[in-house]
Amino acid sequence: MFDNIVKSIILGIVEGITEFLPVSSTGHLILVNQWIRFSEPFTTMFDIVIQLGAILAVVVYFWKRLWPFGKGQEQTKAATEIWFKTILGVIPAIILGALLGKKIEENLFNPWVVATALLLGGIILIYIEKHHSNHRFISVHEIPIQTAFYIGVIQCLAMIPGTSRSAATIIGAMLLGASRPAAVEFSFFLAIPTMVAASGYSLLKHGSSMTAAEFVILAAGFITAFFTALIVIKLFVNYIQHRDLKPFGYYRIVLGAIIFIFFFLR
Repeated sequence: MFDNIVKSIILGIVEGITEFLPVSSTGHLILVNQWIRFSEPFTTMFDIVIQLGAILAVVVYFWKRLWPFGKGQEQTKAATEIWFKTILGVIPAIILGALLGKKIEENLFNPWVVATALLLGGIILIYIEKHHSNHRFISVHEIPIQTAFYIGVIQCLAMIPGTSRSAATIIGAMLLGASRPAAVEFSFFLAIPTMVAASGYSLLKHGSSMTAAEFVILAAGFITAFFTALIVIKLFVNYIQHRDLKPFGYYRIVLGAIIFIFFFLR
């Protein structure tokens, strides 16, 4: 039991660090699961549900901007607008996930796909940072409703493990005219309904078969992911105000290459 809780905490830290950085939390968890994992189907559910802990950190960090019943009509209007755009943006992922989610999980959740996606995503991220100069939307509130939907469509690429939901959303938003800070913030907000839907579905599917010990293990990972993500969000928001995302692109390329070499030599 103690060993499993330690595993849970390690995985929670990995999730909290990688969920909102454009490096693929799912990809990292799949890789870490090569050495640290639980029995199936608990491992699959665990990896999805602890993401909800990280998403809760977004809600806490941006609470004043997300709570629509604050002081004044302006705050209510701004929060309602954010929620409308994020819910609209998540519709494509919900539809595609319902249609193809099982096939993607069965056929693409492996280190080779993760490595390829990390490499390609890193190259694209670096390219966009070098050539992206069209900042039509400086803040999330300036992003049009139609553009928010298109960003949600691009987010569907993140169903390929290793792509990174955060990277897909940020790249999509920047390509469609959002500034880097606006793209990152919208990625945070879009994560909320996306991961709540995925985690809720996983809990409904597997939750009734969980033992008391598994609930404790899941809770440990959930709490760890929450506090780790809360720290990372604060650091990332500060970082993105003054620096670009190229270091994350280089990291993805190096990690993808290491994975290819490691599994080729096994």
